[in-house]
Amino acid sequence: MRIKNLHRWDIPPKKAVKLQRALAQLVIREDHVRKVKKIAGVDVSYMPDDDTLYAGAVVIDVEKWCIVEAAYDVQKTSFPYIPGLLSFREAPAILGALRKLKAVPDVVIVDGQGLAHPRRFGLASHLGVVLDRPTIGCGKSRLVGTYEEPGKKSGAMSNLMDGNEIIGKVLRTRDGVSPVYVSVGHKVTLPRACKIIMDNLSIYRLPEATRAAHAYVNHVRKNL
Repeated sequence: MRIKNLHRWDIPPKKAVKLQRALAQLVIREDHVRKVKKIAGVDVSYMPDDDTLYAGAVVIDVEKWCIVEAAYDVQKTSFPYIPGLLSFREAPAILGALRKLKAVPDVVIVDGQGLAHPRRFGLASHLGVVLDRPTIGCGKSRLVGTYEEPGKKSGAMSNLMDGNEIIGKVLRTRDGVSPVYVSVGHKVTLPRACKIIMDNLSIYRLPEATRAAHAYVNHVRKNL
C-alpha cells in the first residue's frame, strides 16, 4: 500500500497541534468509495507505562465474509499519550502494519475518531490523508461533541454535534447496546460511513474489521 511521507512524527505536541490544523484542510468529505469488497480494520495494543506499541491490520473480504490477510508491526514511541494527539503516537506503527499488506482495501475502519475531533483531524483522518484512501472513524467512546441518545434498536442514530456543526453520528449497532461514534475519516461521506459500518456487523457491537484487528493485535502482543 502506497503511503505518503508528509511529515515527521516525532515532533513536540505544540507543533503537532499546528500540523493537525494545517492537514485538516486536506480532508476530503466527498464519497470516493466504489464497491466495497475488502475492508481493513486497524488497532493498537500496549501495556500501561510501556512505550512499545503493537499495531495490527486485518483485511476482511466482505463478499466471502472471511479474513484474507493480517499483518502487524512493533515500534517504540517517544510521543506521550495526549487526548487529541493520538495519531502522532499510534499512526507510525499502524502504517508499518498496513505497509506489509499485499491486499489493498477499499476502505479502512479505524478504532478512533475522524472529524469528530477538536481540530477535525483525528486518527482516522490522519491515516486517510497519509494513505490517500477512504477511512472511517468508529470509536467506542466520544472525544468531543454533544448528542441526544439514539433509539434502542439496531440502526438508530443521532447527530454528534460540536456547536452548530455535525461532526459524526452516534450509531446503535445492536439492540439495547451502547452506541459507537462514527465520523468521516477521509474520502467518504457520513451516510456512506454509517452504512459501511452497519454492513460490516455480525453479532457484536463493533464492526468485524476492527474487532478482528483488536483480537489479532492482542494475540500478537501476548505471544511475541
